[in-house]
This record gives sequence, C-alpha cells and structure tokens, in this order.
Amino acid sequence: MTPALQTRFVFTITAHIGGVTSTGDIGHGVRRIIPIIGGEVRGPDINGKVCAFGADFQIIRPNELIDLEARYAFETDDGAIIYIENRGIRFGPVELLQRLKQGEPVDPKLIYFRTTPKFETSVEKYRWLMEYLFVGSAARHSDRVVIDVHQVL
Repeated sequence: MTPALQTRFVFTITAHIGGVTSTGDIGHGVRRIIPIIGGEVRGPDINGKVCAFGADFQIIRPNELIDLEARYAFETDDGAIIYIENRGIRFGPVELLQRLKQGEPVDPKLIYFRTTPKFETSVEKYRWLMEYLFVGSAARHSDRVVIDVHQVL
C-alpha cells in the first residue's frame, strides 16, 4: 500500500498582470504572452512581494482549453529570492472563458484552473520548497491571477 496523499496550504500568490501580447495562431492554438508586473505572497510562514518581471506564456486551443506556463519570482519579507515555474491548465464553458479573456468578471468556481508550481532558491530556510511537489488552485481576474498553493505531503 502506498502513503495516502495529503496537502497543506502554504501561501496565496496574487500576481498582477499587464496587457496581453499575442503571436496569433501558431497552428495548434493561439500563443499569448501576459507580463507579470508585481503582486504579493501571503501565508502562515512565507510572505513577500512578486517581482515586477516574468510572464505567463499561454496557448489557447480551439476548444478554449488553455495551457499555461508562467515564469517569475518573488522576494520574501526576509530577502530571499524564490524563482517559480508554474505550469497549468484552465478550462470551462467556452462562453465563460471568452468573457474572461475579454476582462469580464466570471465566478472562479465555474472555471477549472489548476497549476503545478516548481520553486528554486539558494536560501537554506526555503530549500524545502525544492524538495516537495506543490499544486495550486487558481482564479483569473481582469488585472490579476490568484493562486492558493498547497504542498503535497
């Protein structure tokens, strides 16, 4: 028998985003690039600010299934820099995803948006972030993405 999967809430990332740039249809979907321009990280043990660089690189498939890959970093309140590669998918009813894409509000519970963040840091206090797997439950708003990050135990 294998160990049961459990998770523990670690922090919430609120990443503020800029305007969308698109390369257009690349043959298997539409490539979009969305800059990450700041934000915050808040949790019981880790708090900090999202650095004003990085981006979310997306491919929007014809059925509105969205593959996401965000690369950015945050600085903890005690000065550690933590790099994040966050891959995920967003999917839901086509009409709701189109409204979301146009910046209109949509109830996050109606959209499946999950991620698998991977962290890198040289600071010993936070090395445990590189030693576990993490999952995120996310919501897209017109000016930000909010991700609740959970450690898989």
